[in-house]
Amino acid sequence: MTTGAADRGVLKAPVHGLTVLYDAECALCTHLRNWLARQSQLVPLELVPAGSAEARARFPGLDHSASLDEVTVVGDSGQIYQGSRAWIVVLWALREHRPLAHKLSTPAGAKLARGAVLAAAMWRGAQRGAGHWNRGGAVYRRADGWTYHPQRGWAYEPPPCSGGACATG
Repeated sequence: MTTGAADRGVLKAPVHGLTVLYDAECALCTHLRNWLARQSQLVPLELVPAGSAEARARFPGLDHSASLDEVTVVGDSGQIYQGSRAWIVVLWALREHRPLAHKLSTPAGAKLARGAVLAAAMWRGAQRGAGHWNRGGAVYRRADGWTYHPQRGWAYEPPPCSGGACATG
């Protein structure tokens, strides 16, 4: 018996593993990370906080400030997917959601996927305004040392040493 999965190249997929970089300080991002961890995966997903020491060590050539700004997925052969394409490839990796990924990869579906990613970005932006931005709304600071300046973009400043111990990585 032949399945629909076999005729779509599932057994010969060029991607054998994906690393999903997510914002560990974003409630929506961590909720989706936990949801992904519970899903049946056809392609294994590794879930790594964006901008973390692990992410920087594993992907030294990646723009880590961009991976903090929008979801980024890295394939096991170095493929990089961002934004709506990242979500489509993640859905493709999930047993129950691969058919949806195929629909979202069409021109019409891509518009829907982009709209969903933009809606999530708007929600994240609203959450940042609820206490993570400074009083004037000009600077966003993360606990891991990343700072966003609207005029200059993302910058990394390591957290200060405390008690004689300094963070490394």
